[in-house]
Amino acid sequence: MISVSEALEALFTLAAPLETEAVPLIEAAGRVLAEDGVATRAQPPFASAAMDGYAVRSADAVPGAALRLVGRAAAGHGTGAEVGPGEAIRIFTGAPVPGGADRVVIQEDVTAEGETIRLGEGLDRGPHIRPAGGDFTVGDRLAAPRRLTPADLALAAAMNLPALVCTRRPEVALIATGDELVMPGEAPATDQIVASNSFGLKAMIDGAGGHARLLPIARDSEASLNHAFDLARGADLIVTIGGASVGEADLVQGVARGRGMAPAFYKVAMRPGKPLMAGRLDGTPIVGVPGNPVSSMVCGHIFILPMLAKMLGLGAAAAPQARAPLAAALGPNGPREHYMRARLSGEGITAFEAQDSSLLTVLAAANALLVRPPHDPARAAGEIVSYVALPAATPATP
Repeated sequence: MISVSEALEALFTLAAPLETEAVPLIEAAGRVLAEDGVATRAQPPFASAAMDGYAVRSADAVPGAALRLVGRAAAGHGTGAEVGPGEAIRIFTGAPVPGGADRVVIQEDVTAEGETIRLGEGLDRGPHIRPAGGDFTVGDRLAAPRRLTPADLALAAAMNLPALVCTRRPEVALIATGDELVMPGEAPATDQIVASNSFGLKAMIDGAGGHARLLPIARDSEASLNHAFDLARGADLIVTIGGASVGEADLVQGVARGRGMAPAFYKVAMRPGKPLMAGRLDGTPIVGVPGNPVSSMVCGHIFILPMLAKMLGLGAAAAPQARAPLAAALGPNGPREHYMRARLSGEGITAFEAQDSSLLTVLAAANALLVRPPHDPARAAGEIVSYVALPAATPATP
């Protein structure tokens, strides 16, 4: 067996960043930016009013002054007029500041009297003008690599960029294996179960920027597995679920080796997820995760998602860990790194009592994986431990 960190290093060796493509801005949410976006326009492109009011010369912004109104400027409708001594132009937020003006007096401090305005006695300091290029200028960059957020897309749009160069989404072929499996909605026989792992892994992969293809369930025969591998051709990553151990019905390794798979490792010193395998098949990375549903999902968070990040050009890094105090004591850990399903709250982090790798209800209730190093001693409440955050369901507000 190898350690989790050694397994990750081997997986990063198998994965490589993919090629890039131009993605329309409207379709770029969540994509990974591969090349800097370069602004072709400043923001704001001109000095603009930050408030509704009157554009004047600072020298004329004197309490009680009477100024002659000589024009009007609104957003999208500037004015060719300039502000001279003793003059003012009615202006609205976002409108270009007319020539000669360097101050906007807010409308609350002004009394209009026909074609004349009179400034109030309590003028604020102003100047209520946004300078040209005050946010960004031509040539400023939206730096890559980064996973594009809604704020990034708003910025790119303001930069007048209709498309961005992003890393292509990795295509992941998911192959669930086993005679015992049926698809959701089918009628299982008394000795069968409903396939669940592939749906959780697909959601995880798609949410991380990949595109997972659920292939037909591969039965426990060499012919069925070979057919599944044929269907997986063209994928950037193959993930098999179950069947990678050494039992009589566990055929994945043998069939993959028979097709020329170059193995990278088999078995990792972790709980859950020990019977993990990896290699390269016809030039494509292949990872075999365990069949127990919690094991496969934990391996997804700890191994598959970091691989996808590497393929997307985000670098090679383990799943980020944070620290929190224990809300309840823990006994000593065994020889394998343990990823315990846990709940993080204001009181700290609490490991669930039931940690069996088949318990999906516990995983669904967890919002963290509490990480126990090998041979970690007993821990008292209040001691600081590490955890990997998990997405958690948000209860509806009454």
